[in-house]
Amino acid sequence: MGNQYNQFLKISLLVISVVTLAACSSTSEPEEVIEDNQAASSSSSNSASPSASSGSGQLTQEEIRAQNALRETVFYFDFDVAEFKPADRDTLTYHARDLAANPGKRVRLEGHADERGTREYNLALGERRANGIMNYFIVNGASRSQIEVVSYGEEQPAQNSSSEQAYTQNRRVEVVNR
Repeated sequence: MGNQYNQFLKISLLVISVVTLAACSSTSEPEEVIEDNQAASSSSSNSASPSASSGSGQLTQEEIRAQNALRETVFYFDFDVAEFKPADRDTLTYHARDLAANPGKRVRLEGHADERGTREYNLALGERRANGIMNYFIVNGASRSQIEVVSYGEEQPAQNSSSEQAYTQNRRVEVVNR
């Protein structure tokens, strides 16, 4: 019963945070239109914003922020921790909004761990990490059917050494478009 209450409390706080973030981002400050041909030419046809640009090759500040956020696809974790870092929250929100705005889009969340711990533990840790991001995506509008979760544990390291720097690079979740 206590575990269910804690889970409910965490989800409630997450929803409150998201609503607060949405309220802050919808202030009455005017959006400047900025010409960014490089961002326009390198962007994919999927936009995180349901409303497209005016077709003039100009992007709003928000569209530029969304495109930059969607380019970030690797999220790192602290040692033996399955919760993503608070600094990644805004970027993950853009990913969730992009999925919500593009129902045909699918992603695979690949969870990883460093080599410390047993194989089984690291597989479970990688899965918990990927599931945490999946749950955040769903709370922010993505559909469960758009998301696949895979854990590789320690089996696919980004770095093949046994240093703290390598461990830091190996504790991650990668968002892979499929």
